[in-house]
Amino acid sequence: ACRAPEARIIDLCHAVPPQDVRQAAWLLAASWRYFPPTTLHVVVVDPGVGSERRILLLVTDQGRFLAPDNGVLTPLFTASCPKELHLVSNEALFLPQRSATFHGRDIFAPVAAALVTGTEPAAIGPAIPATDAVCLALPQPRLDASSDTVEAEVVAIDHFGNLITNCTTAELAALAKAPAQLAVHLNGQPLAGISRTYADAAPGEVVVLIGSRGALEIAVNQGNAAQRLRAAIGSRVRLGPHGKK
Repeated sequence: ACRAPEARIIDLCHAVPPQDVRQAAWLLAASWRYFPPTTLHVVVVDPGVGSERRILLLVTDQGRFLAPDNGVLTPLFTASCPKELHLVSNEALFLPQRSATFHGRDIFAPVAAALVTGTEPAAIGPAIPATDAVCLALPQPRLDASSDTVEAEVVAIDHFGNLITNCTTAELAALAKAPAQLAVHLNGQPLAGISRTYADAAPGEVVVLIGSRGALEIAVNQGNAAQRLRAAIGSRVRLGPHGKK
């Protein structure tokens, strides 16, 4: 606030589970497209704070991303066509006294202020190859168009207990059968077919739908699907013709 008092700050989320870099990556992948290309995204899910882990600035045509080099930027390297990657190393931009446990305040925030007030990326630090960045092995759905099946898994659980999978509208569009004609199984347990809204199920009943992230979601209308179905991140989800498990 002192260095960039006119900056417009949007606090997107403080609900990522502690140290869960993969969940932060999924959230970033689901969110960045809804911001203007002039946006600077500051991501501080940083279990390696104070260690030798690096801090990166990724510059793309769709926005700039300031984050620790721990894999949280993985979805951006394929989805947004990276333009430049810089190592954040100009200590003149950091706070003079820096804690080893609060880089969000002492490094990320002042560097972000410098960027939004006109500092060029080259002044933040040297450019490095995108291949130098740490990347996560994010699970991908397995599509078999010949049998109209998708093998997916739960990759996120939101505040409401909704189970968000890595099966997206892209996989569903590749199948010959319409989504409404597919059977859905969670850990081998048959569920309802794919609906349009939460309200398509009665209160307390399970509903499967395409959520706001464009991904298949398993929910309980006015309830908690994770608790009700005893599911967790990594739970297996299968979509296919009725009669096949």
